[in-house]
Amino acid sequence: MEYHKPVLLHETVDGLNIKEDGVYVDVTFGGGGHSKEILNRLGSKGKLFGFDQDEDAKQNALEDERFALIPQNFRYIKRFLKFYGVQQVDGILGDFGVSSHQFDVPERGFSTRFDANLDMRMSKQNTLSAYDVVNTYEQGELKRVFGLYGELKNAGSIAAAIVEKRAEQPIMTTEELKDGLRKFLPPYRENKILAQLYQAIRIEVNQEVAVLREFLLQTPELVKKGGRLSLISYHSLEDRLVKRFIRSGKFEGEVEKDFYGNPLVPFKKISGLIVPSKEEIEVNSRARSAKLRIAEKL
Repeated sequence: MEYHKPVLLHETVDGLNIKEDGVYVDVTFGGGGHSKEILNRLGSKGKLFGFDQDEDAKQNALEDERFALIPQNFRYIKRFLKFYGVQQVDGILGDFGVSSHQFDVPERGFSTRFDANLDMRMSKQNTLSAYDVVNTYEQGELKRVFGLYGELKNAGSIAAAIVEKRAEQPIMTTEELKDGLRKFLPPYRENKILAQLYQAIRIEVNQEVAVLREFLLQTPELVKKGGRLSLISYHSLEDRLVKRFIRSGKFEGEVEKDFYGNPLVPFKKISGLIVPSKEEIEVNSRARSAKLRIAEKL
């Protein structure tokens, strides 16, 4: 089974505008698909660093003297690049989705297709699991998570049902979670609703939104002038953060301007929004919600 089929492979790497002797970072190494393509375009003096907090990704480490895999969350990108004496890079690639491998291994608990313990941790070092979210979060917090990260219109009702179910006994598995929510899962919409619910829990467990914010805030200092960001998002909340940061260098408020009215922004966008072709979606259904944004450091 293929570990992960990279989404928008050529478009994302093209967006980096690779220099043969440049230094690049793939902050979501996974199966190494994007990284291999970057290495194909690098010369002998080029360098690539891969980040992945998932212990399973280590099996995909590339035997190439130009490559180093850093087994850490990319929220710590600046700190760990310093260990390698790297202050600035020529480009950063990020594919913020869940890998096919994580979905396809039942015991990880990411997929609606399998019964498994409530886990959903991208790193086993993470102390918070899906079990903790489902069984310990107060009803109001569950409603927030389901509404914000899952975009579930009936987030409050689902949260109430979970609190009622766990009052009988802890909800241990994904199947037990489904059983407690049967009245919200009509056959014609079950898969969609469960996908939204699982997504919400997964984002909360792995602090994906907070991680993305922390990462983006480090990029203006990390990326050299003329260097590139090439970032794929799958959730509307994440895509909005990337879009706003590229446009204004911040997540809220108006763009700051200098004395002459010129915008003070660290990046400029390159091209418009890029999405997968129908042909790519046909061969890789997990690409259907992907949105690629490219930016260049000013």
